[in-house]
Amino acid sequence: MKKAYFFIDDVIWVLRDITREKPASIFDNAFMKMLKDAHDKYGLKTQLNLFYRTDTYYKYDVFTLAEVPDVYKEEFSANSDWLKFAFHALQEFPDYPHVNATYEDTKWLFENIKKEVTRFAGENSFTYVTDPHWDSMSYEGVRALKDCGVKLLYTTYGATAEYNGDPSSLPYGHAARLIHNHQPETLTYTRTHSGDDIARSICSYNHVTEEAAQSVLRTDKALYDEKTGLYLKPFSEVTLNLVPENEMEAAFATQPDWDYFGICLHEQYFYPDYFGYQPEYARKILKMCEIMTKAGYTFINGDEILN
Repeated sequence: MKKAYFFIDDVIWVLRDITREKPASIFDNAFMKMLKDAHDKYGLKTQLNLFYRTDTYYKYDVFTLAEVPDVYKEEFSANSDWLKFAFHALQEFPDYPHVNATYEDTKWLFENIKKEVTRFAGENSFTYVTDPHWDSMSYEGVRALKDCGVKLLYTTYGATAEYNGDPSSLPYGHAARLIHNHQPETLTYTRTHSGDDIARSICSYNHVTEEAAQSVLRTDKALYDEKTGLYLKPFSEVTLNLVPENEMEAAFATQPDWDYFGICLHEQYFYPDYFGYQPEYARKILKMCEIMTKAGYTFINGDEILN
């Protein structure tokens, strides 16, 4: 069976809207309805990787997971076979929040995200497969995730190099994130993932060589890290928000015969008041589902990757 894994990063706004709008059903919310429609038509399974709170970058009206009511718990639980929540980060900014993270901070954040999800959506709605915000996680952070029960962690791959001290070698002012509380495992690397919008990035402990990545990329297998006891899964994503709607067929056609395929999207692009709003967001999800289904893929949850 060919498997496809779909997740949406940076999720918090949909839960804010459900909390404040108080719909009769979670699927009266447009974002959730979109996912349910894709599930009903194509069997899409979705993992929502959560921020704990909204970011003041957009407005000072901060919303946290602690505000989500538990009145929808039964409905979330009833759909937990295809709709999962996972750890991602405290908030959207700064970039690379975990690259030099401490054990204590990572454990605190994971436990608080899990606690709130369990409270408002039930234990079965939470998954221990996760993709940290901006991917990179320190050794101490990886240790903390393992101790919190995480089974599989997404990882970066590619050729690494020591930071050369030139801030212009990294985009978006990322050099400051690399330097602050710098850990020995924090390096730079050349990104080669499908759909990437930057070439030079920051990696940390959850990074593997190109050779190691290629040994499992097209399969549902992962790399076992003996030092921490976690499985590491290299990216094989098409990142939908980076692919124009009219180029989707070409983007997916390059890997039609993989045994495993990962697809990523980001929540923000669904919303009209986001500066990068993509009105075709819902159509792209349905188009992705159509393409993958025709290619013979079955959608799975993250915890089915190793099964």
